[in-house]
Amino acid sequence: MTKLGAMAQRLTRDKADTLLLLGAALLVLAPHAMHLPLWVSVACGATLLWRASITFRGTRMPPGFLLLPVSLAAMGAVYATYHTLLGRDAGVAMLVLLVAFKMLEMHARRDLFVVIFLCFFLVLTNFFYSQSIATAAAMIVSVIALLTAQLSFQFTGAVPPLGRRLLIGAKILAMGMPLALLLFFVFPRIQGPLWGLPGDAANGRSGLSESMAPGNLSSLAMSGETAFRVSFDGPAPAPPQLYWRGVVLGEFDGRTWTRVQGQGAASNIALSVSGRPVRQQVTLEPGGKRWLFALDVPVALPQLAGNPASVSPELELTAARPIDERVRYDVTSYLSYQVQPKLELGDLVQSLMIPWGFNPRARQAADVLRRLPDPARRVAAVLKMFRTENYVYTLQPPRLGRDSVDEFLYTTRAGFCEHYASAFVFLMRAAGVPSRVVTGYQGGELNPVDGVMTVRQSDAHAWAEVWLAGRGWVRVDPTAAVAPERVRRGLAAAVPPSDPFGIAGLGSLIEGVSENSVLAQLRNHWGALNNNWSQWVLNYTPQRQNTLLAGLHAALAEWRVWAGIVLLLTLLFIGRAWRVRRQGDPIDALYSAMCHQLGRQGFARAADEGPSAYAQRLSASPIDPAKKAASSRFLALYSAYKYAAAAPDARLAATLKNLLNELR
Repeated sequence: MTKLGAMAQRLTRDKADTLLLLGAALLVLAPHAMHLPLWVSVACGATLLWRASITFRGTRMPPGFLLLPVSLAAMGAVYATYHTLLGRDAGVAMLVLLVAFKMLEMHARRDLFVVIFLCFFLVLTNFFYSQSIATAAAMIVSVIALLTAQLSFQFTGAVPPLGRRLLIGAKILAMGMPLALLLFFVFPRIQGPLWGLPGDAANGRSGLSESMAPGNLSSLAMSGETAFRVSFDGPAPAPPQLYWRGVVLGEFDGRTWTRVQGQGAASNIALSVSGRPVRQQVTLEPGGKRWLFALDVPVALPQLAGNPASVSPELELTAARPIDERVRYDVTSYLSYQVQPKLELGDLVQSLMIPWGFNPRARQAADVLRRLPDPARRVAAVLKMFRTENYVYTLQPPRLGRDSVDEFLYTTRAGFCEHYASAFVFLMRAAGVPSRVVTGYQGGELNPVDGVMTVRQSDAHAWAEVWLAGRGWVRVDPTAAVAPERVRRGLAAAVPPSDPFGIAGLGSLIEGVSENSVLAQLRNHWGALNNNWSQWVLNYTPQRQNTLLAGLHAALAEWRVWAGIVLLLTLLFIGRAWRVRRQGDPIDALYSAMCHQLGRQGFARAADEGPSAYAQRLSASPIDPAKKAASSRFLALYSAYKYAAAAPDARLAATLKNLLNELR
């Protein structure tokens, strides 16, 4: 016999139940290791291992005078890490540590249930960080394990096998699902995040900001998080047309581009469009920012319930309040347009301003460009320089100093999209061409299964706009001159594959997989499933709930609906009555189950054998003593129920069920 088998046989019921509780708690605590500090995960893991060792060896629990200072030190470490004991992250860290430390203080039955109920609450906190399908499935498994552990402490006498207890826990969860679904659809929904402090709502979220400096977007491009999803009313535009307009930056201090201060909502923008409209339904992930994204350029304001949108003179779409929850809006764009063919003097001056004392070599190059009379030729000259000279597009550009444009253009010659956009706009302004930087997203991944396009943070991009007389603001993407594959096929296809585990390596892997392969199809179906989960579960907003309830109220106002409900309830009642009648007496059903169970073990009841005769024969059979005692008591209770004059005990069915479990 192996050591593991011998150890399993030595485990008493209390030890087995404790280890089951430890395993259930581990299922709940493990997902928190993805976002909690490393020291919290290490402390919890060490505590659970300590408790498992105590259980196996049967040693004493640590004394209270040892646990108290350890707990206080842990709370002090939480405060030192988060600088507060309030809020989502600090609160979850304390609760995780509390559950782990409570494992070392389980002296009474009440303590077991305290741990279980704390774990049930921790199941909820996992959804503060991820609401994906995988998280939901993992939490369902955790709840079943917790219910199984709770049931195991309730049994008296013989305990069913672990597999049967897990099945009972799953059945209990299934019985609660209809009520949970009803509450999901009809319970009043709360606008905004549920975890308290406003700072927690956007903690750790990535996204575009109101400024751009070298390195900003390259770090953002390493994130695979979803920025937003888009459904098109019709075919999706080609990849080179997928420019999702975001933040427009018009002020430069020598290193950082920022938005022009004092810009309010625009009342009248000179905009003319042509071609077919591109209608989009955008599902924007929460990011704590006010930006709303649409294809360049949008022609109407999106409608957000309780959060009105506005447009700036630079055609930026913004909401009145930060987006702290998932929102969905419709927007229409035109890909062929003309914006502000005439520019006001103030806007013209603003679009030519560059700081003095920075980048002297770039200024000298701009003086040469000024000799070209046509501004469009100046634009073409700079793009030709990027395209023909030895410039590199990379996610890991060298650091730049004070004269960042000069160092990039004439020394490092390696950069990401923000380097090329910044240098291009600086050269254009120095050469007398009004220009500005636009940040947003470029591209997206279209899922052929459901036709939904996913735009990720790694699609963050920066480009330029130049103003040409008679044509207005014209988009120019300097990155496309250096790395045209970035615009045509995405970031992974444009970055040199120097890191097999980075985004370039991922791109190489994707390129090597056929679109019709099993792996690609599985990936697409999983993406479609995630999108449906986001649309119909995560995006079930108060407005959608009100619409559903209003429609339900209107439907219930008709007599045909009520007649259908009455008919359905009548059929359900008749079906239940027929099933109960078919099943007969539940005590007789238990008796039949017992006879069937013993028959499977080789002690079948004869057709003409009553319960007393059956019990007498079993008493002389070579049956296990424990099962013999259980069968004898079962048959005695059943005989008294069938033939005695006294009223049966109200707990008879439960008693017979426990005896039947002992016979299995």
